[in-house]
Amino acid sequence: MMLREYQHRTIDQLYAWFEAGNEGNPCLVLPTGSGKSHIVAALCKDALQNWPETRVLMLTHVAELIVQNAEKMRQHWPGAPMGIYSAGVGRRDLGEPITFAGIQSVRTKSRELGHIDLVIIDECHLVNHKDEGGYRRLLAELKAINPNLRVIGLTATPYRLGHGLITDKPAMFDDLLTPVSIEELVFKGYLSTLRSKVTKAKLDTTGVKKRGGEFIESELQAAVDTDNQNHAVVREVMTLAGERKAWLFFCAGVAHAQHVAEVLREHWVSAECVTGETPKKERERILTDFKAGRLRALTNANVLTTGFDYPDIDVVVMMRPTMSASLYVQMAGRGMRVKSQADHCLVLDFAGVVEMHGPITNVQPPKKSAGDGEGEAPVKVCDACGELVHISAMTCPACGAAFPEPVKKALVLRNDDIMGLEGKELEVSAWAWKEHTSKASGKQMLAVTYYGGLSDAPITEYLPILHEGYAGQRAMSQLVSMANSASIVEGGLNVQTMIEMVQNLNNATPPKLIEFRKDGKFFRVMKRSWE
Repeated sequence: MMLREYQHRTIDQLYAWFEAGNEGNPCLVLPTGSGKSHIVAALCKDALQNWPETRVLMLTHVAELIVQNAEKMRQHWPGAPMGIYSAGVGRRDLGEPITFAGIQSVRTKSRELGHIDLVIIDECHLVNHKDEGGYRRLLAELKAINPNLRVIGLTATPYRLGHGLITDKPAMFDDLLTPVSIEELVFKGYLSTLRSKVTKAKLDTTGVKKRGGEFIESELQAAVDTDNQNHAVVREVMTLAGERKAWLFFCAGVAHAQHVAEVLREHWVSAECVTGETPKKERERILTDFKAGRLRALTNANVLTTGFDYPDIDVVVMMRPTMSASLYVQMAGRGMRVKSQADHCLVLDFAGVVEMHGPITNVQPPKKSAGDGEGEAPVKVCDACGELVHISAMTCPACGAAFPEPVKKALVLRNDDIMGLEGKELEVSAWAWKEHTSKASGKQMLAVTYYGGLSDAPITEYLPILHEGYAGQRAMSQLVSMANSASIVEGGLNVQTMIEMVQNLNNATPPKLIEFRKDGKFFRVMKRSWE
């Protein structure tokens, strides 16, 4: 089975990272739908064929992903020496050079697993950043057996709620490799695009408390799971979805998912509900009926964000408000597979998550938690007497002055553009590269200005290629892609100074057209075309 070009590129970048002498554990950041399981299969096959004594452990957290990864392994290498260890799959194979396993099944089985050379972790953002939890315990024990153990992570969302990037210390992973972007996969036809519409119905989370940075589920369900709201959402979905075939609802909890399914059936929409409590055989029947078109709508609570791939989903309904950028991207990603009946998936965001987290092509990693929640409560200042009072106070306890009613922020989509791919076009007549020093960090970066006609304002974008972590990796990947398209002379980026790099880039061929949009006070170039 042949790999796609960007999948080869991913493996090449990973090998280059190791060959550069880097210590620690890298993480491959790959968009949902990019074919992580194919990349894993190619890595395992290459490792075993080049170093036959290698023992590989492939870990993940759900049975569906274990089965998917094992199936892709068989496609790439029909005679692969592999086994599966997972209670959810119903197999406990040990002793093969490649083992696909569920973390819940093997977290206490380090002795049985024995000497492992390479651990590959799918959905690795679930690994605890602290030295605790099932993954960290198992890896520590395997490391004690083989001190030379290496770990490779794979994820579409390299951040954790309340912690930031998964490379922020303390962390299991040391570097992020970003070989391909959502934009590239969409433009090359490997992913379907998303379209979003502003909804009339809004789910209000006012007063819902948070724990660990996320809404408390019981309070969230109480706020959003009401008969009036469920009926209003379903009626609007029916209007906006029209004749679309496969609707997937993300709900705030088990009861919410069950109630929404009931409301759908009341409106003569064939619908079922899947939750963590659904028996395995019943769940398989429901998913089969949904994929076969016997069900039009499927509601769920916290179970279909990973490991569920049905390309023809053409409506994603978000009824699950969340502070988690990872969960948001995973929900939206269910609609990004290339479809047989449509060129896009409609996203209806009743929960305000697009407004909160932004387009999925530009989701910002969550900030580190300020503490454990035991610090001082937020305060505000009384304009009348200057007293510091609790943020929730309606009147000042010192002077009695009333505070104005808080202004509620409207939950609207950003230009109805969940992809962040819509923008203005500029026909480029020339470009100019230069060094630039960031006022914020003091670090050097590259700046390129695109010029159009006499009446066009120039557009400048900045590439922080020397920044550490995700931003620098992404900028360098972008620069390499631009240099290749611009026919830069061989070795043009392999230079000693930024000045030499700027000179080589200025001598390269600029794109004929760019597509851009304003992103705060800067511009973001989303597409460059040399054709």
